[in-house]
Amino acid sequence: MNIKKEDLPVVMEAPDSILRNQGGFGGMAIAYNELPKGTDFRPLLNGLNNDSCHCPHWGYIVEGAIRIFYDDQTEEVSRAGDVYYWPAGHTGIVEEDVKFLEFSPQKEFKEVMEHIGKKMSGSA
Repeated sequence: MNIKKEDLPVVMEAPDSILRNQGGFGGMAIAYNELPKGTDFRPLLNGLNNDSCHCPHWGYIVEGAIRIFYDDQTEEVSRAGDVYYWPAGHTGIVEEDVKFLEFSPQKEFKEVMEHIGKKMSGSA
């Protein structure tokens, strides 16, 4: 089973931002995201447990950089060329315009994306 990143459904779009994802890959969701510097996930995750993402992610940074903050107060930067694992209990802010490919458990990913969608629409 394969898909071109351009064929992944667009689930959110804003100026300089595009989030594409699709489930159904062996219980995993695949995402390809393009986000501008300064994109801050912290406000979008408010209301979730510890105000952080409870979905683990595995992925690859194609270009740019993103700083990840963990619930245990540690942080790290994932940069272009890095393969990453972000366990449950994290949030982040984009440090340089970023493009990244990500794999996540479908159930938890859907829950987080639904929460973010409500935040962005003002209904959460």
